[in-house]
Amino acid sequence: MEFFCYHRDRSGSAALRDRLLEEHWSYMDQYAKEMIARGPTLNSDGDAATGSVHIVDLPDPAAARAFAFDEPNFQAGVYRDVLLRRWRNTLGRTMWDFPGGRTGGNRYLVLGIGAGQDADLAVPSDRDNLIAYGPLLSDNAATWLGTAALVRASDPEAARAILTRDRYTEIEVHNWQFGGRPT
Repeated sequence: MEFFCYHRDRSGSAALRDRLLEEHWSYMDQYAKEMIARGPTLNSDGDAATGSVHIVDLPDPAAARAFAFDEPNFQAGVYRDVLLRRWRNTLGRTMWDFPGGRTGGNRYLVLGIGAGQDADLAVPSDRDNLIAYGPLLSDNAATWLGTAALVRASDPEAARAILTRDRYTEIEVHNWQFGGRPT
């Protein structure tokens, strides 16, 4: 089962996040085989983290909750909240398989919170700029709750345009970058 996890940073927690960087990476290293995508969201200047995205393939919702809430930054209070939802990998690949590579171009997390009827279930036609894409679902995968995507786009508005505006109560766009240990 695939899960989308977005930890949003608490205001003023940057120093604590920095101190826990090795603990965070070590924790995530345990999930390397299960990882579909990962990386921080960034402020508008791109110089400070505002959150952390992880898309993982885990056995069940209980394992996903353990992954999200046992994470060292969460345990220490770096994050103000966690969005954890079932997710479906409609691209069938990991971020490391993205043909655009790890660098080049602007990268964004696009997060649409659903407003009723299912929307944007089909993969958009501009597949070459999609790093990860799929619906957010209830724990039993029976109810559509929104859409989450990692995209390469010219700007935030172009990134937002991959979702149908009137089908969501809210569409968030965050600067995002490929995550993981520097090599």
